[in-house]
Order: sequence, then C-alpha cells, then structure tokens
Amino acid sequence: MTRPYGRKETELRPVAMTEGYLMTARGSVLIEMGMTKVLCTASIEDRVPPFLAGSGKGWLTAEYSMLPMSTPTRNTREATRGKQGGRTLEIQRLIGRSLRAVTDLDAFGERTIYIDCDVIQADGGTRTASVTGGLVALAELFKSMKKEGEISRIPLHDYVSAVSVGVVNGRILLDLDYEEDSRAEVDANFVITGKGKIVEIQGTAEKIPFRKETFDKMFDLAKKGVSELTKMQHEAVGE
Repeated sequence: MTRPYGRKETELRPVAMTEGYLMTARGSVLIEMGMTKVLCTASIEDRVPPFLAGSGKGWLTAEYSMLPMSTPTRNTREATRGKQGGRTLEIQRLIGRSLRAVTDLDAFGERTIYIDCDVIQADGGTRTASVTGGLVALAELFKSMKKEGEISRIPLHDYVSAVSVGVVNGRILLDLDYEEDSRAEVDANFVITGKGKIVEIQGTAEKIPFRKETFDKMFDLAKKGVSELTKMQHEAVGE
C-alpha cells in the first residue's frame, strides 16, 4: 500500500504553519497537515467563569467548528441546527484541556483566553491539528501581551502538540489521513508535551482488540511525530 505523498509508515504529512494569518487576531496561525487546513486564533477577555470569580486565576477555553464545505458533502452549520453536536463538544474540550496543561493560569489575572479552531478543509486529523496549531496561536497571543506590558513573561511551561497513529491493514501508521482513518483497525490520538509528558490518549479498537505490544509501538511512533511537530512549533514561535 502506497501512502499519499509517498511517505513512509513513520512519516508525517507535509506540515506548514503560517503565523499571523489574521490581522484582526493577536494570535493566529493557519496550520496545514497534508490536505487538512485549520485556522486557529487566540483572544482574551476581561472576565472569567463564575466558579473563578474572585480567585485571581485566569481561564482558557476552546471552540471548534467545521466550515460547511470543509468536506466533500456540505455540513450544516451547528448554529443553524441550534446546538453543538457531541463530536464538536468532545473536540473543543480536548483542545482546552491540552492547552491548559501547559499554561500558567495564575499569570494573567482574572481573564479568559479563547482558542478558536475553524476547520477550512478536512482530510483527517482535524482535532490533532487544532491542538498543535492552538499552541502556536496561544504563544503568539502571549508574545503580544508581553510586548504590550500586560504580562512580564510568557506563561507557558512547555510546548504541546498532538498526532494520530493507527493500524491499517496490519501496519502501524503515523498521522492518518481520512482515507486511512476510515479503514483503520485501531485508531488513537496522542497529546504529548515537548518534554515527552502525556496529556491525553484517545484510543479505540475499531474492529478487533489489540495487544499492549501494539500500543507500545504506536506510542513510540506518536512520540516521534510529536517531537517533529514540537520542532516546527519552536521554529514558528521561538522559546
């Protein structure tokens, strides 16, 4: 089986991160992983959820959406349907958890950071691309805040990124596209920090249960992919 772009089992799709993609956002990046394209922005407001009022702590949350024609068949906007679907809620919670894991929420007062991830084109891995791009947008926001004197340092403990690994036709593959994901016997998403610490793992046996030995190989491959993504984040935003 030949993979798109002629890549090996252990290779990521071509990745590009375009910082400052929107002039209206203090933090923004267009992340492209193969044919998947996600626009991530970071903004901040002077308020926090009620459970944090008076605590002196800030908050970070995320929103995720797919444009109607991000897939071959048009998706109805969730605003039109009047509610968000379960998949959307799951993904935006994942993005929020992942970025909070590396953010010092005490460093910017009682304010809320919003990470908005809008899928322009989907070909698998939109949630993982959102986490990876979300970190870049967040770092850009913090750089802007530091430049303006709103904070004295960049309140990030580490980088964080995410990648998928799956088993397709018995082969362990890194960074699945949609066609591979739709045929996967095992599918997993790994969220890992730049220092190699685990934030979250979502794994499913789509067809038959799998052994721990298979998982270990998948995890090792995910760490390789995350290491490469971390280098790209570093090139995009610096220390």
